[in-house]
Amino acid sequence: MMIHYDIIIVGGGAAGFFTAINIAENNPKLKIAILERGKEVLSKVRVSGGGRCNVTHACFIPNDLVKFYPRGEKELKGPFHQFCSGDTIEWFSNHGVELKIEDDGRMFPISDSSQTIIECFLTATKNLKIDVLTGQSVQSIYASETSEATYWKLDTNHESFKCGKLIMTTGSNPKIWEMLENLGHSIIPPVPSLFTFNIKDTRIKDLMGVSAVAAVKVKDSKLNASGPLLITHWGMSGPGILRLSAWGARDLAAKNYQFTLQVNWLNDMDFESVSDALKAIKGENAKKLVSKFCPFEFPKRLWESLLTAAGITTEKWADVSKKQLNDLTNQLTNGQFQVNGKSTFKEEFVTAGGIDLKEINFKTMESKLLKNLYFAGEILNIDAITGGFNFQNAWTGGFILANAIANES
Repeated sequence: MMIHYDIIIVGGGAAGFFTAINIAENNPKLKIAILERGKEVLSKVRVSGGGRCNVTHACFIPNDLVKFYPRGEKELKGPFHQFCSGDTIEWFSNHGVELKIEDDGRMFPISDSSQTIIECFLTATKNLKIDVLTGQSVQSIYASETSEATYWKLDTNHESFKCGKLIMTTGSNPKIWEMLENLGHSIIPPVPSLFTFNIKDTRIKDLMGVSAVAAVKVKDSKLNASGPLLITHWGMSGPGILRLSAWGARDLAAKNYQFTLQVNWLNDMDFESVSDALKAIKGENAKKLVSKFCPFEFPKRLWESLLTAAGITTEKWADVSKKQLNDLTNQLTNGQFQVNGKSTFKEEFVTAGGIDLKEINFKTMESKLLKNLYFAGEILNIDAITGGFNFQNAWTGGFILANAIANES
């Protein structure tokens, strides 16, 4: 038996729910269903932001906001002028959820719980009579054309569906990408985007939990970033590393995650200025123990570790040789660490890859190749650094898509 809907949204995540709610609010008479292959919906929302849900980021200027997207910067400029972070705040406020801004610009519900966002979405879909069907794994998608329009048919593991408009919000789902490729779309092969670096090195071996604001660079490349760097039991993490992993997603995959990482633990201080500072400190603190007097705003345990790496153990400043001072300056401004592999950043798995952006009309989020087929969220070759930006892409795409359908009705 074929089940008919006006609109079917495949994917019960953030983009799927936001899109469905906006469509239904614009067009209350439309019969809408969300198909989710899992037993639960919004599972990624639940774990995002450490269970608090990093809804968006307090960057309110579209031309600035796009700079946080390694893939999608050019394409999102127009959409962000229509629905940006400030619009997200207003939307959630209108739906009973107030957001707060943290010091680093990330925005969370004031409840500090992702359940608040989940309940907001579930309540809205229920009130708008949107059918949410779980355990529906799509097995095939095909277009059925008439002289007037293109209809879509879907077979799941349980039922067959027919709809006038089909919206894909399945995120990084290789099986769905393969079906869309068979329909004529180009898929940019996916690679991980947000990940941490596996490093075994005596300089950081026992420093788990130590952090510093650092500049990081992939040796012999143009890839660089800066920000807080966190030492972990497996290597390095923190916003600076995640930023580098996002911008370098494809290049680092090509290197099979084997490369040399250059770390400037003092961020914006160069070799010459650090060398001059150390020489001045040596002259002024000749009788003090080097290990007890760290001249920079710097974690004490890391300072001691880098002193050891530079061959400085029990010396007073007066006894530090020119070579040791030079080696210490190198350790501080250009520490070289061998990266051997990556680790997923918490549960927030993000990929670079997906539907080729050239095949999407970003004024409507409709496929340029297939009529009445739309996309939103991470199914597209769009991804961002950590901080609420990937969710903002989902909200903006869903809003534009819903408006496009409203304008057709």
